[in-house]
Amino acid sequence: MSRPHTRANPAPQEPDLANIVTTLQQQLREQQQETNRLREQITHLNQMPRANEVPPQDNPVPPVAPQVPEDHQGVAIEPAGIQRNPPLVRRTCCMNEQEKVLCASFALKNDTRHWWITVQMRRDVATMSWQDFVAEFRTMYYNRKILMAQQDEFNSLKQGSMSVLEAVKKFEQLARLCPELVPNETEKVRRMMKMFWTDTAKQVSAGSSPLTFVADCISRAIRAEYWINQDKEARA
Repeated sequence: MSRPHTRANPAPQEPDLANIVTTLQQQLREQQQETNRLREQITHLNQMPRANEVPPQDNPVPPVAPQVPEDHQGVAIEPAGIQRNPPLVRRTCCMNEQEKVLCASFALKNDTRHWWITVQMRRDVATMSWQDFVAEFRTMYYNRKILMAQQDEFNSLKQGSMSVLEAVKKFEQLARLCPELVPNETEKVRRMMKMFWTDTAKQVSAGSSPLTFVADCISRAIRAEYWINQDKEARA
Protein backbone atom coordinates (compact mmCIF):
# COMPACT_ATOMS: atom_id res chain seq x y z
CA MET A 1 0.00 0.00 0.00
CA SER A 2 1.43 3.34 -1.02
CA ARG A 3 1.74 6.04 1.56
CA PRO A 4 -0.40 9.13 1.12
CA HIS A 5 1.52 12.09 -0.12
CA THR A 6 1.61 15.09 2.19
CA ARG A 7 1.97 18.61 0.94
CA ALA A 8 4.49 20.79 2.63
CA ASN A 9 3.07 24.06 3.83
CA PRO A 10 4.37 26.84 1.59
CA ALA A 11 6.83 29.12 3.34
CA PRO A 12 5.38 32.54 4.09
CA GLN A 13 6.50 35.18 1.68
CA GLU A 14 9.09 37.63 2.89
CA PRO A 15 7.58 41.09 3.41
CA ASP A 16 8.03 43.49 0.52
CA LEU A 17 10.42 45.92 2.21
CA ALA A 18 10.86 47.97 -0.95
CA ASN A 19 7.12 48.61 -1.07
CA ILE A 20 7.04 49.55 2.62
CA VAL A 21 9.93 51.99 2.22
CA THR A 22 8.32 53.47 -0.90
CA THR A 23 5.08 54.03 1.03
CA LEU A 24 6.94 55.75 3.87
CA GLN A 25 8.82 57.96 1.41
CA GLN A 26 5.53 58.92 -0.26
CA GLN A 27 4.06 59.89 3.11
CA LEU A 28 7.11 62.07 3.84
CA ARG A 29 6.75 63.78 0.47
CA GLU A 30 3.07 64.48 1.15
CA GLN A 31 3.92 65.96 4.56
CA GLN A 32 6.55 68.19 2.96
CA GLN A 33 4.04 69.37 0.36
CA GLU A 34 1.56 70.16 3.12
CA THR A 35 4.25 72.12 5.00
CA ASN A 36 5.08 74.14 1.89
CA ARG A 37 1.40 74.91 1.39
CA LEU A 38 1.10 76.19 4.95
CA ARG A 39 4.22 78.33 4.52
CA GLU A 40 2.62 80.00 1.50
CA GLN A 41 -0.54 80.65 3.50
CA ILE A 42 1.41 82.20 6.38
CA THR A 43 3.41 84.40 3.99
CA HIS A 44 0.14 85.61 2.50
CA LEU A 45 -1.33 86.30 5.94
CA ASN A 46 1.79 88.16 7.11
CA GLN A 47 1.51 90.50 4.14
CA MET A 48 -2.01 91.53 5.11
CA PRO A 49 -2.49 94.60 7.38
CA ARG A 50 -3.28 93.55 10.96
CA ALA A 51 -5.42 95.62 13.26
CA ASN A 52 -5.28 95.40 17.06
CA GLU A 53 -7.48 92.47 17.94
CA VAL A 54 -10.15 92.91 20.62
CA PRO A 55 -12.73 90.38 21.78
CA PRO A 56 -15.42 90.52 19.05
CA GLN A 57 -18.89 89.10 19.19
CA ASP A 58 -18.31 87.31 15.92
CA ASN A 59 -14.75 86.06 15.56
CA PRO A 60 -13.40 86.80 12.07
CA VAL A 61 -11.85 83.96 10.15
CA PRO A 62 -8.70 84.62 8.08
CA PRO A 63 -9.11 84.42 4.30
CA VAL A 64 -7.08 81.21 4.11
CA ALA A 65 -7.39 79.29 7.36
CA PRO A 66 -5.75 75.91 7.92
CA GLN A 67 -8.04 73.05 8.78
CA VAL A 68 -8.39 72.18 12.46
CA PRO A 69 -9.35 68.91 14.12
CA GLU A 70 -12.83 69.11 15.63
CA ASP A 71 -11.35 68.34 19.04
CA HIS A 72 -9.81 71.82 19.15
CA GLN A 73 -12.97 73.84 18.66
CA GLY A 74 -13.20 74.28 22.39
CA VAL A 75 -16.52 72.54 22.98
CA ALA A 76 -16.68 69.88 25.71
CA ILE A 77 -13.08 68.80 25.31
CA GLU A 78 -12.32 65.49 27.03
CA PRO A 79 -8.59 65.22 27.84
CA ALA A 80 -8.47 61.44 27.47
CA GLY A 81 -9.83 61.57 23.93
CA ILE A 82 -7.85 64.33 22.27
CA GLN A 83 -4.35 64.87 20.97
CA ARG A 84 -2.08 66.51 23.52
CA ASN A 85 -0.86 69.22 21.22
CA PRO A 86 -2.47 72.36 19.81
CA PRO A 87 -3.90 72.18 16.27
CA LEU A 88 -1.49 71.73 13.37
CA VAL A 89 1.46 70.80 15.60
CA ARG A 90 2.36 67.90 13.27
CA ARG A 91 2.01 70.02 10.13
CA THR A 92 4.15 72.92 11.36
CA CYS A 93 7.27 70.97 12.34
CA CYS A 94 9.38 72.73 9.66
CA MET A 95 8.29 76.30 10.51
CA ASN A 96 10.01 78.73 12.84
CA GLU A 97 8.65 79.52 16.31
CA GLN A 98 6.50 82.54 15.41
CA GLU A 99 5.13 80.93 12.24
CA LYS A 100 3.93 77.93 14.26
CA VAL A 101 2.20 80.14 16.82
CA LEU A 102 0.61 82.29 14.11
CA CYS A 103 -0.62 79.30 12.13
CA ALA A 104 -2.08 77.52 15.17
CA SER A 105 -3.73 80.66 16.57
CA PHE A 106 -5.54 81.33 13.29
CA ALA A 107 -6.90 77.77 13.41
CA LEU A 108 -8.54 78.09 16.84
CA LYS A 109 -12.34 78.23 17.00
CA ASN A 110 -15.15 78.86 19.47
CA ASP A 111 -14.01 78.58 23.12
CA THR A 112 -10.36 78.09 22.20
CA ARG A 113 -10.49 81.27 20.12
CA HIS A 114 -11.77 83.25 23.11
CA TRP A 115 -9.11 81.63 25.29
CA TRP A 116 -6.43 82.80 22.86
CA ILE A 117 -7.74 86.37 23.04
CA THR A 118 -7.32 86.32 26.82
CA VAL A 119 -3.75 85.09 26.35
CA GLN A 120 -3.08 88.02 24.00
CA MET A 121 -4.37 90.42 26.66
CA ARG A 122 -1.94 89.27 29.35
CA ARG A 123 1.27 88.61 27.39
CA ASP A 124 3.15 89.57 24.24
CA VAL A 125 2.28 86.83 21.76
CA ALA A 126 4.29 88.40 18.92
CA THR A 127 7.48 86.95 20.41
CA MET A 128 5.91 83.86 21.99
CA SER A 129 7.84 80.65 21.35
CA TRP A 130 6.14 77.48 20.18
CA GLN A 131 7.01 75.76 23.47
CA ASP A 132 5.26 78.55 25.40
CA PHE A 133 2.20 78.27 23.18
CA VAL A 134 2.04 74.51 23.72
CA ALA A 135 2.45 74.99 27.48
CA GLU A 136 -0.39 77.52 27.58
CA PHE A 137 -2.63 75.23 25.55
CA ARG A 138 -1.96 72.15 27.66
CA THR A 139 -2.42 74.03 30.93
CA MET A 140 -5.88 75.09 29.77
CA TYR A 141 -7.08 71.95 28.04
CA TYR A 142 -5.21 68.94 29.36
CA ASN A 143 -5.00 67.15 32.72
CA ARG A 144 -1.49 66.88 34.19
CA LYS A 145 -2.10 63.43 35.66
CA ILE A 146 -3.05 62.04 32.26
CA LEU A 147 0.12 63.49 30.74
CA MET A 148 2.26 61.81 33.37
CA ALA A 149 0.45 58.49 32.88
CA GLN A 150 1.08 58.61 29.13
CA GLN A 151 4.74 59.44 29.67
CA ASP A 152 5.07 56.47 32.03
CA GLU A 153 3.39 54.22 29.45
CA PHE A 154 5.74 55.45 26.73
CA ASN A 155 8.83 54.97 28.92
CA SER A 156 7.85 51.37 29.74
CA LEU A 157 6.59 50.38 26.26
CA LYS A 158 7.84 46.96 25.09
CA GLN A 159 6.96 44.92 22.03
CA GLY A 160 5.81 41.94 24.09
CA SER A 161 3.32 39.81 22.16
CA MET A 162 2.79 42.46 19.46
CA SER A 163 4.18 42.20 15.96
CA VAL A 164 6.67 44.81 14.81
CA LEU A 165 4.00 46.77 12.93
CA GLU A 166 1.60 46.65 15.90
CA ALA A 167 4.34 47.81 18.26
CA VAL A 168 5.36 50.63 15.90
CA LYS A 169 1.74 51.80 15.66
CA LYS A 170 1.49 51.95 19.46
CA PHE A 171 4.87 53.69 19.62
CA GLU A 172 3.78 56.38 17.16
CA GLN A 173 0.55 57.02 19.09
CA LEU A 174 2.44 57.60 22.33
CA ALA A 175 5.14 59.64 20.56
CA ARG A 176 2.47 62.06 19.33
CA LEU A 177 1.14 62.39 22.88
CA CYS A 178 4.63 62.80 24.41
CA PRO A 179 6.61 64.84 21.84
CA GLU A 180 9.01 66.15 24.50
CA LEU A 181 10.32 62.58 24.97
CA VAL A 182 11.27 62.24 21.28
CA PRO A 183 12.56 65.70 20.30
CA ASN A 184 14.48 64.42 17.28
CA GLU A 185 14.88 61.46 14.92
CA THR A 186 17.89 60.07 16.78
CA GLU A 187 16.05 59.84 20.09
CA LYS A 188 13.04 58.30 18.38
CA VAL A 189 15.22 55.56 16.87
CA ARG A 190 16.90 54.93 20.23
CA ARG A 191 13.58 54.49 22.03
CA MET A 192 12.19 52.30 19.28
CA MET A 193 15.20 49.98 19.51
CA LYS A 194 14.65 49.62 23.28
CA MET A 195 11.03 48.66 22.60
CA PHE A 196 11.79 45.75 20.22
CA TRP A 197 12.54 42.18 21.29
CA THR A 198 16.20 41.67 22.17
CA ASP A 199 16.75 39.30 19.22
CA THR A 200 15.12 41.77 16.85
CA ALA A 201 17.12 44.71 18.16
CA LYS A 202 20.37 42.76 17.77
CA GLN A 203 19.68 42.01 14.12
CA VAL A 204 18.54 45.56 13.43
CA SER A 205 21.69 47.07 14.96
CA ALA A 206 23.92 44.59 13.10
CA GLY A 207 23.46 46.35 9.78
CA SER A 208 26.42 47.66 7.81
CA SER A 209 25.28 51.28 8.15
CA PRO A 210 24.28 53.06 11.39
CA LEU A 211 20.62 53.69 12.12
CA THR A 212 19.70 57.33 11.68
CA PHE A 213 16.11 57.25 10.39
CA VAL A 214 12.93 55.75 11.83
CA ALA A 215 11.86 54.35 8.44
CA ASP A 216 15.15 52.44 8.16
CA CYS A 217 14.76 51.12 11.70
CA ILE A 218 11.25 49.86 10.96
CA SER A 219 12.19 48.16 7.68
CA ARG A 220 15.12 46.36 9.33
CA ALA A 221 12.92 45.27 12.24
CA ILE A 222 10.30 43.83 9.87
CA ARG A 223 12.96 41.83 8.05
CA ALA A 224 14.49 40.63 11.35
CA GLU A 225 11.07 39.56 12.63
CA TYR A 226 10.44 37.55 9.46
CA TRP A 227 13.66 35.54 9.79
CA ILE A 228 13.23 35.04 13.54
CA ASN A 229 9.77 33.56 12.92
CA GLN A 230 11.14 31.41 10.11
CA ASP A 231 13.81 30.05 12.44
CA LYS A 232 11.22 29.26 15.12
CA GLU A 233 9.06 27.36 12.61
CA ALA A 234 12.06 25.37 11.40
CA ARG A 235 12.88 24.29 14.95
CA ALA A 236 9.29 23.39 15.84
